[in-house]
Amino acid sequence: MAVSSTFARVFPSPFECRSDPDFSGAPRPENASSGRKIGAGGVRSYGGGGLSSSLILRFPPNFVRQLSTKARRNCSNIGVAQVVAASWSNNPAAAAAAAAKAVDATSAALAPVEVATGVEERVLVEESCSERLGRGVVSDALTTPIFNTSAYFFKTTAELIDFKEKRRASFEYGRYGNYTTVVAEEKISALEGAESTLISASGMTASIVMLLALVPAGGHIVTTTDCYRKTRIFIETILPKMGITATVIDPADIEGLESALNNNKVTLFFTESPTNPFLRCVDIELVSKLCHDKGALVCIDGTFATPLNQKALSLGADIVLHSATKYIGGHNDVIAGCISGSEKLISVVRNLHHILGGLLNPNAAYLIIRGMKTLHLRVQQQNSTGLRMAKVLEAHPKVNRVYYPGLPSHPEHQLAKRQMTGFGGVVSFEVDGDLLKTAKFVDALKIPYIAPSFGGCESIVDQPAIMSYCFGVEDFEDLKADVLQALATI
Repeated sequence: MAVSSTFARVFPSPFECRSDPDFSGAPRPENASSGRKIGAGGVRSYGGGGLSSSLILRFPPNFVRQLSTKARRNCSNIGVAQVVAASWSNNPAAAAAAAAKAVDATSAALAPVEVATGVEERVLVEESCSERLGRGVVSDALTTPIFNTSAYFFKTTAELIDFKEKRRASFEYGRYGNYTTVVAEEKISALEGAESTLISASGMTASIVMLLALVPAGGHIVTTTDCYRKTRIFIETILPKMGITATVIDPADIEGLESALNNNKVTLFFTESPTNPFLRCVDIELVSKLCHDKGALVCIDGTFATPLNQKALSLGADIVLHSATKYIGGHNDVIAGCISGSEKLISVVRNLHHILGGLLNPNAAYLIIRGMKTLHLRVQQQNSTGLRMAKVLEAHPKVNRVYYPGLPSHPEHQLAKRQMTGFGGVVSFEVDGDLLKTAKFVDALKIPYIAPSFGGCESIVDQPAIMSYCFGVEDFEDLKADVLQALATI
């Protein structure tokens, strides 16, 4: 091991290297074989100048006192037999006996480990062997800490019983909650004006657990024709296996909604607003009144709107749902979902979520928290850019139609103006041409990436006929082959 002069400058106190540990704490004699002295900040070698492969640093006597509680806590992966802040000498027998005693005590977990007579060494070994000492939530951290833990401990059985009988708060197990995740949930609740929020591993996880928790077997739901494809697949293919049926209406079909409410025992009206991909808008205030009069709940997927452009709960909805992957995360580096609403409803969903899993890990929750710090700046810019892009496309002779709630040509433009403060960064439009011509147009773009998703800092373009609806459609195979062959010749 080479030790540079930089090492000596950074650590001016004497560090010594030895290969023969001794826990006795006895003073060490000079090594006669080397005859070398240590100067201030110097390094001495032993055994004729050769360094053993099992060298251990000897730290100055006040090292443990200088080492902060937080730093010692972070040393918890250091093994008992290699506690670096202990004192060493030339007594192998004492070292072996002390190490054996430390290992036995650690395995039994009945008493603090003591490998030396000095208080400093004993304290460090106790904290190095477990997570028991020196813990505590860092309350003065500027940013939210990431709590990477799968379980939470109780000091006594009495504390555990208090928790089970709801006299003490704890998560108990990582699937039931995490301090970092709770911060993300509370921030989203503040954005939505909600009593409670549940954050999950994806937007689809949030949708599915919500539907399973709130719609009983044999129940009936109402949804809209224009919606995320995977949500539609779940409603049409999975829910019927539980006896749950659905009525599908146009987003603006109020008469169709009234008919469904009158002819069925509707549990839930679930739709997006704006919808995917045509950005249709639902009159949230009106449908909420109609559904509530019939005892049905209303859940609005507000992913395309963001919590800043639209407040679905204040408009009368019971639950608002987001794919937090999109605008809330905002950096295309995390997948998450969330649902917000009253404590009563979200608790029902949360209880099922604890059973099914699908939790968001704390590192991902931290990225969501990070993303929300710039949410208002990003959405403000995306609102502006989206409207400008929609106007440019609408004026272009080779674009047949543009779907954007901020344009007067949009069928729900007036409604969008009434219930939204901005119209988002997604613009849908039809190119004057077939599938092949549209693909050529997409390939000729210089700035956007061809990718799914939206709401991040990168510009993205996708052709839904290929990106979302291509595979699994039998009559599309010949057309797909023609498109691929034609593109190969360009």
